[in-house]
Amino acid sequence: MPRWLELLLVIGTAPLWGVLIGIVALCLCWDRPIFFRQVRPGLGGKPFTLVKFRTMRPGSEPDEARITRVGRFLRATSLDELPELFNVLRGEMALVGPRPLLMAYLTEYTPEEMHRHDVRPGITGWAQVHGRNAIDRAEKIRYDLDYVARRSTAFDFRILAMTFLHLRGN
Repeated sequence: MPRWLELLLVIGTAPLWGVLIGIVALCLCWDRPIFFRQVRPGLGGKPFTLVKFRTMRPGSEPDEARITRVGRFLRATSLDELPELFNVLRGEMALVGPRPLLMAYLTEYTPEEMHRHDVRPGITGWAQVHGRNAIDRAEKIRYDLDYVARRSTAFDFRILAMTFLHLRGN
């Protein structure tokens, strides 16, 4: 999707997501910090700081045991992803593209798999509408590479529509 169209969509819907971000931030205000920041690979594998709502308490126990009650809801509804719209505004992410995985995985990619970094990472993507966390990393990468090969504005809108239909189903 062209950057100007993406910005138009994000800015045009800013009142809606601004209210949602405010409500979620209020729900998390007693459980600080509100935001989770992590360095992830972006376009060309270049590092950027991804920002999400924090859904887990710090600690050494397993992730599932650290997820807060509010965090469980945020993850189930994908509202924890809303702050990534600021990453989109800064040009570090796109609305649609391969989800940014961990920096540690960069050394594990084959040269072909590195092509997932030929586009900006997205808030949603082809892999997310085909299973999200229910598919393994290898399958996600296959969907990401398929997205990179097929990317177009029409394809992005199809993925956005599939994302919203999936969220309505939760």
